[in-house]
Amino acid sequence: MKNIVLMASGSGSNAENIITYFKDKEYNYQFYIITNKKEAFVLERAKKLNVSAEVITKKQNDEGILYERIKEINPDLIVLAGYLLLFPAEIIQHFPNKIINIHPALLPKFGGKGMYGNFVHEAVVTNKEIETGITIHYVSDKYDEGATIFQVKTTVSKTDTAEEVAQKVHQLEYEHFPKVIEQILQDK
Repeated sequence: MKNIVLMASGSGSNAENIITYFKDKEYNYQFYIITNKKEAFVLERAKKLNVSAEVITKKQNDEGILYERIKEINPDLIVLAGYLLLFPAEIIQHFPNKIINIHPALLPKFGGKGMYGNFVHEAVVTNKEIETGITIHYVSDKYDEGATIFQVKTTVSKTDTAEEVAQKVHQLEYEHFPKVIEQILQDK
């Protein structure tokens, strides 16, 4: 059995997509969802999918509760799927090369603190980029600076809005994120 912790702060569409992808696989996967926001829609998705979910607030995170909970679960992989807080250094040190994140741009472009979701897509359009994509990377103690695992690109036309760019990027996320997670788990 492989234990996977999915960390999300909002909607949880990537978390749902990942869980659905692994539902019929021959290996046994146990998912745990942790969010830092009690109003996050990912909690509703967890109920629908019959997956364990809990809220560990930023304050509790700062008090070490997230670290203790993750140690209890002892995951094979921790997946940040729209988790917006800087991940605690002690967890990164305790689980080296077992924490990954997805970023909605081609890092190192448009990464760092405050660069998430529509902020990224708006920056891509404002800077008249001709391509964007996703980057799946290991988590380090700095936003979006861990080693790159996988990148894939899509074109950006001159007339694309931030919303249209977001749609293209979401399609890449849904297609590739679960496959990359599966490959990482098979390599472990």
